[in-house]
Amino acid sequence: AQVLVESGGGLVQAGGSLNLSCTASGLMFDARKMAWFRQAPGQEREGVSCISGVDSSSHYADSVKGRFTISRDNAKNKFYLLMNSLEPEDSATYYCAAARRFENCFGVAPSSDFNFWGRGTQVTVSS
Repeated sequence: AQVLVESGGGLVQAGGSLNLSCTASGLMFDARKMAWFRQAPGQEREGVSCISGVDSSSHYADSVKGRFTISRDNAKNKFYLLMNSLEPEDSATYYCAAARRFENCFGVAPSSDFNFWGRGTQVTVSS
């Protein structure tokens, strides 16, 4: 079965950092478009960042540009979201998602592009 598992969430003070990881199993990871989404209570799920499958270009929501960095390690079947300068508004459940192979992101891709989802990891930023 194709599985994505997030890790690295937790409680951090404003201004702090967290590094989320997503490990993929049961699917070919290389050349696959991957993304991070988040959802806060009472709000819709929003795209945070996307990394392309073909050219590994990265894309970010305006709210996180300059603070978050997405990256991938194809050899380990993992990708990451390094979150710096965290703000209370970043508090949410963060989900990793995988789309089809050989696709690029065009901005922060919509959730409908993604076929596989993790169960989420909670990030809480205290003020």
